[in-house]
Amino acid sequence: MDRLLEDLQYIKGVGPKRRKQLNRLGLNTVFDLIWNIPRSYFNRDNVNRITELRDSEASSIKGKICSTGTTRTRSGMIIFKALVQDDSGAITAVWFNQPFMSRIIKPGQDVFLSGKPRMFSFSGMEFNVSEYEVIEDKDTYFKVLPIYALTEGLSQRMMRSITLNSIRDYLDYYPEVLDKNLRKKYNLCPIDYAFSNIHFPNSREAYRQARKRLAMEELFLFQLQIRQLERYLPKDNYVIHQEKTDLVKRLTSELPFQLTKAQKKVVNEIFADMESPLAMNRLLQGDVGAGKTAVAALAMAKAIASGFQAAIMAPTEILAQQHYTALERFFSGYDVIVARLTGGTSGAERRLILEAVRSGEIDLLVGTHALIQDDVVFHRLGLVVIDEQHRFGVRQRAALSDKGNSLDVLVMTATPIPRTLALTVYGDLDLSVINELPPGRKAIKTYFIKPQRRQQLYQFIYEQVHNKAAQAYIVCPLVEESEKQDLQAAVSLYEELKTGVFSNLKVGLIHGRLKPTEKDMAMQMFKQGKIQILVSTSVIEVGVDVPDASIMVIEQAERFGLSQLHQLRGRVGRGHRQSYCFLIADPRNEEAVRRLQAMEKTNDGFKLAEEDLRIRGPGEFWGVRQHGLDGLKVANLSKDHKLVELSRVLAEEIKQDYMNSQLEKYITLKFKKSNQVAPN
Repeated sequence: MDRLLEDLQYIKGVGPKRRKQLNRLGLNTVFDLIWNIPRSYFNRDNVNRITELRDSEASSIKGKICSTGTTRTRSGMIIFKALVQDDSGAITAVWFNQPFMSRIIKPGQDVFLSGKPRMFSFSGMEFNVSEYEVIEDKDTYFKVLPIYALTEGLSQRMMRSITLNSIRDYLDYYPEVLDKNLRKKYNLCPIDYAFSNIHFPNSREAYRQARKRLAMEELFLFQLQIRQLERYLPKDNYVIHQEKTDLVKRLTSELPFQLTKAQKKVVNEIFADMESPLAMNRLLQGDVGAGKTAVAALAMAKAIASGFQAAIMAPTEILAQQHYTALERFFSGYDVIVARLTGGTSGAERRLILEAVRSGEIDLLVGTHALIQDDVVFHRLGLVVIDEQHRFGVRQRAALSDKGNSLDVLVMTATPIPRTLALTVYGDLDLSVINELPPGRKAIKTYFIKPQRRQQLYQFIYEQVHNKAAQAYIVCPLVEESEKQDLQAAVSLYEELKTGVFSNLKVGLIHGRLKPTEKDMAMQMFKQGKIQILVSTSVIEVGVDVPDASIMVIEQAERFGLSQLHQLRGRVGRGHRQSYCFLIADPRNEEAVRRLQAMEKTNDGFKLAEEDLRIRGPGEFWGVRQHGLDGLKVANLSKDHKLVELSRVLAEEIKQDYMNSQLEKYITLKFKKSNQVAPN
């Protein structure tokens, strides 16, 4: 594989200057270039005649440039236009905010264009260009032309030439990790055929075979990577939870509410794991308000009743405090000692807690990352619960697990995760899902509104807060207007509202740049009703529970992903009031509109998660980048369900035979830019 690590400078047609251009695209070695998959293709045999174009229907055209021109709108947007003609007619092609196109597209050139025609009542039809290609005689070699991401100074022709040279000169050195029998068994083409036909497809079927093999290659390697990381997790079979008291039975019978069927099912799955001699590694998924905390509390009660200690780790001090308050209340009246340890714990208090944990006096310790410090030593830790799993890496999870002797681990997330993504990212965990909300919980009414209706909305909020004692969140994406002047900042909006429309209400502010103590104080005042309207950034996204908060307003909602919008919406609807979520947005693309419309249609987080994965892909899904998923160049987790399942089977089948230093090197190379699955 060493040949694949050669610097791009030495590929035919590159040299020092072009190497710098390729470096700007994140391409440094031959390996990088081979995996630089085209973002789209031009098929010379598949073009539409201009007179046959239909409004909003994705199309490709071929024609000659007759004239060009550039204009600027009042808002400052630069529009480049070119009149394109074929043997049937002419149309104006349009590029938005790409002034450099005037140096590329010239009258007299033959071009391929892909995009969408749009019909306007005054100016007729225009062609919004997504991809373009200037045609030269040298291009006649291939019927299907790959389209690559570019940077200044690089043309498609250069990229094709460089890529073709790398394939011709280096593909023989690329490792084939699946032998002939396995390829035949799963109907997979050889790796050299796959790369040749993903870059320069000979036919539609050749492309399909190439894509299937490369998607499988990525998913298979990713599964092997997860299994490499399993060495960080407990392996031995020591902790068996056998209850010595009736704590769980008493707690369950005295709950002020009935567990849902889904909660009961998940409790049984967790208890079965805890009673088993095998170490539990289980992911508990539950939508906002589904009752994960009650399930986790019963698991911790079982550990304590079995003579062990339990610990729960949360990503923020606010969430740790909330867990501490809830668990103290949950175990109130029972012989269970609950303590809290965070970065904000004072020195004297910290020393007392550490001693009590070491001696076994404390049964349940709630905290943040502070729990994994070296000086935190447990007497007999039997269960670890980790909340908001995606905020922690595998090694952090393992660091807390190492506080005990091959103990049980339960990780929780309020972020509904599509099954394919969960299977891929959490291949080392068993999966439990609470897919049912407690009875009587009212659906949150969600509305997507344009900025022009903001004053009407403020009037509605005023009436709800002033007359009905409701509370409201107003969430903004950024803290201050430094980089993007058009972005409504939390600080300036807070000043505007408290001196304007809500001047006789109590308005508060919370954002990420406040000190932890300042955030805690603001949240406590909001929970106590001393703040009626809280202007915030998305720091309030996870876990914060204010029962009287019944209105959520999200400014610039198009700038948030679906998963994050759903998490923010989940901050309301926790009491008996009818709750509302208002998405203020002026979306400029179809993707944003789809997200906002999906939010209006359903409160089901799992449906939204599937839609989010379809729209945005795994690389953006709640920060999955830490897991290496943005290393997937071909596989699509929203479409390749069967390949995800197959890759897990394949990895289990052959991991013992295949795991060697060469393959480990290959895995590291494939996921090197996102290889933060286990951050130190």
